[in-house]
Amino acid sequence: MLEIQKISKNFHRKTALEDVSMSINQGEIFGLLGPNGAGKTTLIRIINKIVQQDKGSVRFMGDMMTHKHLSEIGYLPEERGLYKSMTVEDHAVFLGRLRGLSKADVKIKLNYWLEKFNIQNWRDKRIEELSKGMQQKVQFICTVLHEPRLLILDEPFSGFDPINVELIKQELIEMKTQGKTIILSSHNMESVEAICDRVALIHESKKIIEGRISTLQEERKQGNYAVKFRGSMISFVNALWTGFEIVDKEILGDDKFIVRVKMRGENRFDDLLKVLIGQINIEAAWEVLPSMQEIFIDLVQPKIQNDAQ
Repeated sequence: MLEIQKISKNFHRKTALEDVSMSINQGEIFGLLGPNGAGKTTLIRIINKIVQQDKGSVRFMGDMMTHKHLSEIGYLPEERGLYKSMTVEDHAVFLGRLRGLSKADVKIKLNYWLEKFNIQNWRDKRIEELSKGMQQKVQFICTVLHEPRLLILDEPFSGFDPINVELIKQELIEMKTQGKTIILSSHNMESVEAICDRVALIHESKKIIEGRISTLQEERKQGNYAVKFRGSMISFVNALWTGFEIVDKEILGDDKFIVRVKMRGENRFDDLLKVLIGQINIEAAWEVLPSMQEIFIDLVQPKIQNDAQ
């Protein structure tokens, strides 16, 4: 759906993006991840034709991106820009009309979302009467009213409590099943990696990696497994031999633990289970894959150390 090719952008001699390329497929949730200041928001603004790139191109469904394509995009910026004195309905009508909807269509679609979120009584409230989280939910609704084919959300979960984070995540997953394409930009990688199909990591204006999360994790796993069990920690340690190394442990109770173990040599997961069965009561055991945060740190740490030298 979206092809970003060799995008570069400078602001007053400061490089915001340097030769960044990536592709976003139709019907996927794509994570644009990286620390604050990495260049994510600049890239999003270029896609939305808010700023112009110095070099490179953006294609939408094979065509060079122009302003005519913006009607098919829903954009939730990091900066929340609601007019405080307007009511929720007036605000929805205002933004919906900007996206080409009639007033009647806006009201129909607004009714759907207010009922879905069980917030029908918000319709006549002024924006300034709502909490930050409530305002963000209104802005999310306004972002999707025109049923965009491509949804771009910049730091979408900031300001939400955990319940509403899960609510929005489920809505995004449902939109994906309907064929929508979603880009999530965030510096909080844990908040989005669970629902993303693929990701790109950006650091210091450059893309450092792109791919499916499962593939990136598989390529960088380190042979770590976790075991949740009841019993004696001493019995657990004694059951192991030199083919296994304890990485860390979490104490859940007097006789309940989660221990992370690293394999050595040719030992496999079933070898670990064989030596533990009968010595402790295993409640669960699983392979520990690296998070995107861990992958990011692993990728940038060598560069940081080299720069320091």
